[in-house]
Amino acid sequence: MCELGQVSRAGFYRFDPDRELFDADLDLRDEIQRIALEFPAYGRPRITAELKRRGWEAGHRRVGRIMREDNLLCLRRGKFVVATTDSRHNLRVYPNRAGSMKLTGIDQLWIADITYIRLEMEFVYLAVLLDAFSRRVIGWALDRHLEDDLAIAALEMAFLRRGSPSGLTHHSDRGVQYASNDYTGLLKEHGVQISMSRSANPYDNATCESFMKTLKYEEVYRQEYRDLADARACIGRFLEKVYNGKRLHSALGYRPPVEFELSLLTPSTPPLVQQVIA
Repeated sequence: MCELGQVSRAGFYRFDPDRELFDADLDLRDEIQRIALEFPAYGRPRITAELKRRGWEAGHRRVGRIMREDNLLCLRRGKFVVATTDSRHNLRVYPNRAGSMKLTGIDQLWIADITYIRLEMEFVYLAVLLDAFSRRVIGWALDRHLEDDLAIAALEMAFLRRGSPSGLTHHSDRGVQYASNDYTGLLKEHGVQISMSRSANPYDNATCESFMKTLKYEEVYRQEYRDLADARACIGRFLEKVYNGKRLHSALGYRPPVEFELSLLTPSTPPLVQQVIA
């Protein structure tokens, strides 16, 4: 039988069919699967960083091998594009101030954008404001229309949460929502400098574009919202709990925005600012 099976006699005698095979990566594999379930769009770098935060020592090659073996490599879904920017208007267009700014802290530059969310029977639209330094979502609004009221609702949420910081600049594209008299008037009322992207140059608002991509891949494309109320609840949970509070950002040293902002606090930080960040 050893000759037929082309095995040595010593190997045959050592073989024990009842012995369980030992997987040296068993515990690590289990933890990687838990992270992949919690953050389905995480690739190898973020899963490796999250493992380190949880006390594991594992190199990116080892993590990548386990992810390949367990078919945990994230998939990307194709785009379906709906235009949300209408820059064909006669309203005032402001110069791009953001391009020359060197950020050293939060509440120096807020960036704004609008995207669509596809429901089963309709499209709805999401307006967001991010702090450019910490990548934190500080204002958002979701509704069925693209009027300037949508962008204003997101801006008012940001002012409610962060106040009116001195020296703040607001940057957006040239869309009619952001160029409207009501929107720019609200910015001026709070003493905010206005900045807009150059014509046909999406790279001027690249940080917001990157955020929208993350939102689509990690939340929107993975859900089937019943209606506007369901979309608002699910997207709100993702923005506040997952994106702001848990998701690791490579630009922040693989930390979530809330944790990154808290790390900026010093003993001399005013109590009001500490409360706003927390």
